[in-house]
Amino acid sequence: MFSRIMATGSYLPDKILTNQDLENIVDTTDQWITERTGIKQRHIVADDQSTCDLAEFAARNALEAADIDPQSIDLIIVATTTPDRVFPSTACLLQQRLDIHGCPAFDVQAVCTGFVYALDIADKFIKTGAAKRALVIGAETLSRIVDWTDRTTCVLFADGAGAVIIEASEEPGILSTHIHADGSFAELLTTNGGITDVGPDGLDNILIEMKGNEVFKMAVNTLGRIVDETLSANNMQKSDIDWLVPHQANIRIINATAKKLKMSTDHVVTTVQNHGNTSAASVPLALDTAVRDGRIKRGETILLEAFGGGFTWGSALIKY
Repeated sequence: MFSRIMATGSYLPDKILTNQDLENIVDTTDQWITERTGIKQRHIVADDQSTCDLAEFAARNALEAADIDPQSIDLIIVATTTPDRVFPSTACLLQQRLDIHGCPAFDVQAVCTGFVYALDIADKFIKTGAAKRALVIGAETLSRIVDWTDRTTCVLFADGAGAVIIEASEEPGILSTHIHADGSFAELLTTNGGITDVGPDGLDNILIEMKGNEVFKMAVNTLGRIVDETLSANNMQKSDIDWLVPHQANIRIINATAKKLKMSTDHVVTTVQNHGNTSAASVPLALDTAVRDGRIKRGETILLEAFGGGFTWGSALIKY
């Protein structure tokens, strides 16, 4: 038994924050942000929106594309760094919204690699017969843990959600998944606190901290290695890949991975300019964009890859 992607969906909040808007907030310029990251704008949640709200929009978008009854979903996994509550999980809150009852529902926290981790888990559920149809989502409201006085990080992170529905198949769809982590690099990309560190202001002062140069170097080298690992595991050549759908963090990291694959940028799905780094949401957001605009077609081979805090990294090779 194998699993395949039935449908995709995504959602971005209505509020847009441009590079020009950021010029009024911190000491930066549109040129500086664009040259170093490729980002032109990002989407920010409304005050009354939650991570579960974004996940629900993306999920319903995917369910509509799949044209299936939500009751046929028998596994829900939400990858998020910014859950609505400590508990219950965002997946359980989403399960309630979709009026689905009884099936397993849980969150996965692997930061920017979260969606790839979640896809790996769902694929294994289906391959072992423990599930037949899974809803896998990456959703984030990172703007709520951004330090808006730190010009090196506030230009990067933003909000959004992406979803896929995968189902059991007699033909291979998800060809392989590869996930890794190394916690010895935890302090290079982290938050300045957590539940055990809260003071009188609660979680309000927990913010993202990043050593950008070190993270950039590690990301480029690590993603290069996982490209080799994925191709080797499937006895494939670089030329066998039709599309690269990378984590949308930084245009320079994306271009470095494409160069490793000797792939033309015409076959790299790049959406970072439109929504910035949405962490676990970025890979499914980019995938949904390319599926809906007709670039990615059935039968093509796609490489998904991501790198994030932890450090975590991962890839998925898919026959769409």
